[in-house]
Amino acid sequence: MARHWTAADVPDLHGRTAVITGGNTGLGFQTAQVLAVRGATVVLACRDPQRAAAAATQIGDTPLRRTVDIVHVDLASQASVREAAGRLRARHPRIDLLINNAGALMPRRSTSEDGFDLTLATNHLGPFAFTGLLLGAMLAVPDARVVTVSSIGHRYGAGTINFDDLHFSDAPEPRGPDRPAYFQSKLANLLFTYELQRRLTAAGAGTIAVAAHPGNARTEFGRALSPVARALMSPRARPLTWWLMQSPEVAALAVLRAATDPEARGGDFFGPPGRFQFTGHPVKVDSSAASHDEAAQRRLWAESERLTGVTFPIPAQLQRSG
Repeated sequence: MARHWTAADVPDLHGRTAVITGGNTGLGFQTAQVLAVRGATVVLACRDPQRAAAAATQIGDTPLRRTVDIVHVDLASQASVREAAGRLRARHPRIDLLINNAGALMPRRSTSEDGFDLTLATNHLGPFAFTGLLLGAMLAVPDARVVTVSSIGHRYGAGTINFDDLHFSDAPEPRGPDRPAYFQSKLANLLFTYELQRRLTAAGAGTIAVAAHPGNARTEFGRALSPVARALMSPRARPLTWWLMQSPEVAALAVLRAATDPEARGGDFFGPPGRFQFTGHPVKVDSSAASHDEAAQRRLWAESERLTGVTFPIPAQLQRSG
């Protein structure tokens, strides 16, 4: 039987800088903690400065005294994304890892300050713009990686991107949490990853784009869910739901493997094994057929550029860095 991939498999990361969105809690915190223990300079890019500061203190306040930086970013705001990216590039001209971890399941449908569906803005358009604005600090870095955290939910709902109503303007208001928008945004994460990798490959870049999903994890992420769903996610329910839910420490391993496994290749997707991919130590997994639709990948990319005003001039950047 094959040995499980664990945090002990994360290689030495001294001299490398890792930026992780939403690194102050849940999977992001667990990921950031392991990266710091392995020697990386970790930058927590978070919406809540106080919680980010508390997380940075907890990560750094060990005998190892790891370096932890903080930058404020609200991924739902394009202005905040641009400001945060500018500060990051000024303080960290070299970035080895960008982990697009932050995401949200909204309790109700709403609109961002830019007029976008709030779920799409937070889970896709913000990370898309953030990546484009930081990529210039990564292209000349050996084995740099963009890791985007998707979900098994990318298979659910309609299972496709509704380009005719990307912001759900004409869709009925959902009863309870806005799952349709969430599922679409998680599919968008994969379409983005695969299109980014294709462009990086075409440009001859050493930077790669990889994706991961954590399965079902017991974290604060489910706070928008129903009381019954939250009860199932509680650690107290573990004797009944061990097959359905897993700890943040194990769930974060898929992200860590995508970010650090030397065997990972551009376009790989890591998550728990098995038919349902709910729990377990990470392996390379398949995503839905819809996520591999190249026409949808290109269309979403073009629409994301139009909405955010951010482009990825990868060949030009490579020429300048060379």
